[in-house]
Amino acid sequence: MAIAPVVEERPGCGRGARLLGALMRRFVRPLVARLPWTPFTLRLAGVIEFAGALLAAPRGTRTVPVRGLGCAAEEVRGRGVPADPRRAILYFHGGGFVACGLRTHRRMVARISQAAGMPVLSVAYRMPPKVPIATTIRDCTDAYRWLLDRGVEPGNIVLAGDSAGGHLAFAAALHARRDGLPRPAGIAGLSPFLDLDAEARIAHANEPLDPFIPARRLGDLVRTVFPGVAPDDPLLCPLHADLRELPPVLIQVGSIEVLCSDAELMAERLGAAGVPCTLQIWEGQVHVFQVFADLSREGLAAIAEVGRFARGVTSRQAARAA
Repeated sequence: MAIAPVVEERPGCGRGARLLGALMRRFVRPLVARLPWTPFTLRLAGVIEFAGALLAAPRGTRTVPVRGLGCAAEEVRGRGVPADPRRAILYFHGGGFVACGLRTHRRMVARISQAAGMPVLSVAYRMPPKVPIATTIRDCTDAYRWLLDRGVEPGNIVLAGDSAGGHLAFAAALHARRDGLPRPAGIAGLSPFLDLDAEARIAHANEPLDPFIPARRLGDLVRTVFPGVAPDDPLLCPLHADLRELPPVLIQVGSIEVLCSDAELMAERLGAAGVPCTLQIWEGQVHVFQVFADLSREGLAAIAEVGRFARGVTSRQAARAA
């Protein structure tokens, strides 16, 4: 039965967020618009992860390397969060499928852990073009299977990710269902990239407003990461998958970013599939503003909402099992 998604417009764009947007519009968008998608450029993408070492995790954060997966991973616990083998957030970082990793996202992931009061398994999946996107998705699905094999109940697991990682959170849930695994408690997408067809973004009112991402450049991303894939392939494009029986979803997006198109379309299709979805549109915020929470303080409020969502969906599952 179809249900209407809950759309929450979050007002308030502080001075820090406005400054961040202005700086991105002046320096970042022109660079992204002109940077060629060549093998050499993609090799340089790895430098971003090393630069991420400059983003120190908040004081009191604990990280433990995780072995036994086909890729690197770590457990992140924010300040005051105890080790808890019974529940977890499974997090996939963004970076256009080709960049970033554990270091770049550790500060934000630690904040999510603290907000939710539970450990986060942060996964550094293998990335295209070194591996096909099917391998990337398998790494994410295997991380979910790894948690289940260690006794974590599916109702105590929330899948989450930002940008490309938001795509992978949905893809992992869909592929886990195809593999016969139980569904997780919830999915949280932060500015998720979900549409392999750029036309809706190009036509969206936010295309000239986005200070970070020119919509047309996302076509280069798709050609690199999803070569030969039809835009409506249900196995690789969550927007066109059978979304029925997915768990409750939280989507956060900035009101001026071009991926608002993806968020709105996914919320609409989740509702049509009968999946509870809350879409939060944050005024004046840029793509994955949560990672810039030290400057855009609204990012901290959004992270608190992610934590509230994770606690809520896992509590509901526990109550049903009781």
